[in-house]
Amino acid sequence: MRIALAQVNTIVGDLEGNARLITDWIGRARDQGADIVAFPELALTGYPPEDLVLKPGFVRDNLKQLDVVARATKGISAVVGFVDEDGDLYNAAAYMNDGEVKAVYHKVFLPNYGVFDEQRYFAPGHRLPIFELLGVKVGVSVCEDCWYPSGPMALEAHHGAELLININGSPYHAGKRAPREEMVAGRAADYGAYVAYVNQVGGQDELVFDGNSVIFGPRGELLAHAASFREDMLVYDVDLNATAYHRPHEKIHHEAEGAERLELVMSELQLPAPPADRPRPKIEPRIETPLEGAAEVYAAVVLGTGDYIRKQQFHKVVVGLSGGVDSALTAAVAADAIGPDNVICVRMPSRYSSPESLEDAGLVAESLGTQLLDFPIEPAHRAFEEILAGAFEGTKLGVAEENLQPRIRMVILHALSNKFGYIVLTTGNKSEIATGYCTLYGDMAGGFAVLKDIMKTTVYDLCRYRNSLGPAIPERILTKPPSAELKPGQKDQDSLPPYEELDPILQGYVEEDLTPEELVGAGHRPEIVARVIQLVDRSEYKRRQSPPGVKITPRAFGRDRRMPITNRYAPNGARPAL
Repeated sequence: MRIALAQVNTIVGDLEGNARLITDWIGRARDQGADIVAFPELALTGYPPEDLVLKPGFVRDNLKQLDVVARATKGISAVVGFVDEDGDLYNAAAYMNDGEVKAVYHKVFLPNYGVFDEQRYFAPGHRLPIFELLGVKVGVSVCEDCWYPSGPMALEAHHGAELLININGSPYHAGKRAPREEMVAGRAADYGAYVAYVNQVGGQDELVFDGNSVIFGPRGELLAHAASFREDMLVYDVDLNATAYHRPHEKIHHEAEGAERLELVMSELQLPAPPADRPRPKIEPRIETPLEGAAEVYAAVVLGTGDYIRKQQFHKVVVGLSGGVDSALTAAVAADAIGPDNVICVRMPSRYSSPESLEDAGLVAESLGTQLLDFPIEPAHRAFEEILAGAFEGTKLGVAEENLQPRIRMVILHALSNKFGYIVLTTGNKSEIATGYCTLYGDMAGGFAVLKDIMKTTVYDLCRYRNSLGPAIPERILTKPPSAELKPGQKDQDSLPPYEELDPILQGYVEEDLTPEELVGAGHRPEIVARVIQLVDRSEYKRRQSPPGVKITPRAFGRDRRMPITNRYAPNGARPAL
């Protein structure tokens, strides 16, 4: 049996556009002689559709487009994710064959953790239609169903399914791909079946999907691997003659007993074979090398940023270029995502900007090939100081005076955005956003926060990786001490611990929920731990007003980590006196 996995990039809510995309890829699969082609989870609606699902008209329209897609399956079978309505709403997969929807599978396990809220929208499924094509029994499941060893896939294998297709919208975070593939390989070996795992690719708001679709054989061996972070059609000829000799019946039976407790209703469906005279070009098994490390993270940020801009129908971006490492990386990502001709970099020097920083910012724009504009902010800075002189008289110079500068700069960037239809990209990183080392209505204000989920130490890693692809970020930017340059001689370490010390504490507290005692036990200084936790907790109100940004870590601010703004909980030793 020739199976195709269509790793496509859909757009949430674009029902007609997604239907056209799916039918186009059905045609591509047919041209390659595929017997069956599988698309990602909720491919028809785009994933995740969120509260669009609560609109009855949206559900009805998605069902109309499902009929359009079904009519495109002449001479081929397809598995397509959509929203089904049958008393309740279901995250569903349609089995299509020869122009019709033949059966529907409803997702059984609905994730309700991290970025997932599926129990808000969907009811759990209870029926497992298995269809027979070319004499082969095929079972389908949706995403989370694969993660349960005694779930629907076990029952499908128990009832003779030799090919198990799992359709996914599995969001990316660094380090997720390898354990995910180990899990899929384990399911194949446990059930002695072929497992075809198709994942979506592309960016959707904060989420980015990495693709990396795979096919594993009945011994858990990798047979085919699609590309990372781009659309791809993975085609493979499954040799089902070998399957029956390696089916661990006792294991399947044991797991299926657990699945049967789910009260799943099984049904079997025979589908007509594809036409014997269909084209059947020869194909070679393909195993793409997946991206790893800094290359993987950089590709994720570029894809997530580019898709956010394109899908929002912006054409150009504007970036404040300071001569520092964060704005340099943001500009590089933008140039790689949408092309340097569509990136407008802006220098906005103040009385505290060093000549070296201005030179470095210019070198970044020159290396990337972007436009560079200059708007000195000294006249506006003096004007605001004069306006506020009476109110500030008799007080010490401090953060309020410093923050006039980033707020003036943001007025300029948003004026350009407003006038010419650009989207403003903010440049703050996760270390700064976590600790509140950023200015509300200043450098935090914008349309998309490219580095929102990237720690400062990782920013440097990504800059070095980007430079390995071609000149982008001058070495001086990577070696000079980071500074906001809002007062004479200012350095980040005047206000924060060194990033090499800060970032591991932030990872432990923000991403792993470690207590102060656990962080100290890991070797961090108690007074630094207390100070960092205080900064994180007191900055929640700022983060709630920050723009979305690409999710890179297992626990990103926003969709992942949802803390109350008003919050008096103080772990023992977490909050020193102010």
